[in-house]
Amino acid sequence: MHFLNMLKKPVLISLFILSTLNPSAQNIRVDGYKGIWFSLGQYSVYGDKYSGGLGTYTSSHIPIAIYCKAVDKTFFVYGGTTGQLEKHLLIMISYYDHKKKGVPKPVIVYDKQGVDDPHDNASLSIDDSGYIRIFVSGRNTSRPGLIFKSTAPYLVDSFVQVSTGEMTYPQPWFIKDKGFIYLFTKYTKGRELYWTTSKPGDRWEPEHKLAGMGGHYQVSNVNNGKLVTVFNYHPGGDVNKRTNIYLLQTDDMGKSWKTIEGKPIETPVASIETAALVKNYEAEGKLVYLNDLNFDQQGNPVILAVVSKGFEPGPQSDPREWEIIHWKNGQWNFTTVCTSTHNYDMGSLYIEKNHWRIIGPTAPGPQKFGTGGEMALWESEDEGITWTNTKLLTHNSSRNHSYARRPLNAQDDFYAFWADGNADTFSASKLYYCNKQGEVWMLPYDMRTEFEKPLKLK
Repeated sequence: MHFLNMLKKPVLISLFILSTLNPSAQNIRVDGYKGIWFSLGQYSVYGDKYSGGLGTYTSSHIPIAIYCKAVDKTFFVYGGTTGQLEKHLLIMISYYDHKKKGVPKPVIVYDKQGVDDPHDNASLSIDDSGYIRIFVSGRNTSRPGLIFKSTAPYLVDSFVQVSTGEMTYPQPWFIKDKGFIYLFTKYTKGRELYWTTSKPGDRWEPEHKLAGMGGHYQVSNVNNGKLVTVFNYHPGGDVNKRTNIYLLQTDDMGKSWKTIEGKPIETPVASIETAALVKNYEAEGKLVYLNDLNFDQQGNPVILAVVSKGFEPGPQSDPREWEIIHWKNGQWNFTTVCTSTHNYDMGSLYIEKNHWRIIGPTAPGPQKFGTGGEMALWESEDEGITWTNTKLLTHNSSRNHSYARRPLNAQDDFYAFWADGNADTFSASKLYYCNKQGEVWMLPYDMRTEFEKPLKLK
């Protein structure tokens, strides 16, 4: 990766070029929270493969929100834009102030300058000194990825670029006393998985390939200093055939990788017949869309995925089953939570001892066969064996809601974060959050003052 060992001089040159091209688009506040709208443009009888308000897209951008106890704020990034009906991607950052119960005007970290694709959205990481790093996704080799660092701890006013290189679907994790371990994707042969590490977070070690079996999407999480990643694979590099689930874990910052049973495994994983396999969905003719990864109170991994029969939208690919995959008693256990109407109906999994929750667009929305729907709260009191739909968070919406994201260290009053958008036609996109009880607020779309309280939905 070219950005891992860049000298300061090239970085300064890059910064100079960016500021010369568009100095007004960096480190400025904008008057409200406007999400990016996007259409992939791959249409079939029931519409686009995915489209709508994708400000919190993708599930492989992790994490996009982090709570910091030191300042009692949840910092979050999203894909924003410049106006109500504009397709101009801005990498935005802001925070929710838990004491004041409000938000400031959001800040532009980076102007994508003509790009409207939310694959270029960002994730973030915060070190133990409070410095915020923004990992802006690139796209293949045509658009490089970028890493920015705040100029002061716990402040979002100003960021400087510290690295650039080929990286997509960024998943940075800061582990106390160890530093950063960073998972990302490169388009070397399909979408292959890589990782690197850094103690200070500004100069990175040489990259290593984690998996290359035709292509992968992954979700990851950290528990007690151990990083776990879960990924699918793309037969022949075809993302429309994504299937199977694999798991790898490391407790020594990538020096060694192990299976769920703790057995060492050689990387990069290059065969679908590997000890890392969780389940062979390919043998059942099923596709796998990974949503989230969390841990039970014993530290065992729990996976949330949508499993379907086909990649195209519409009833021909039903059933689309929301599935919990839980490692317990030395084996994988599978439970179906519910069904929904689209493969990209993405939600998040919350685990607090025996009380588990899922927040996601499982109810049909106004654009029935489009991405997303109405947000719902599902709860389980028996470690995910049985589930009850306890509340519909949104209803009678004009636009579908989707990509409900779980903040790292999520607090009760800023529990999930998402966007809406019309899945059938270009529209405005607004941003929302909910508390643990399922009450919903809309972030201010237009702001007249520097700090405002969000609007609670009835």
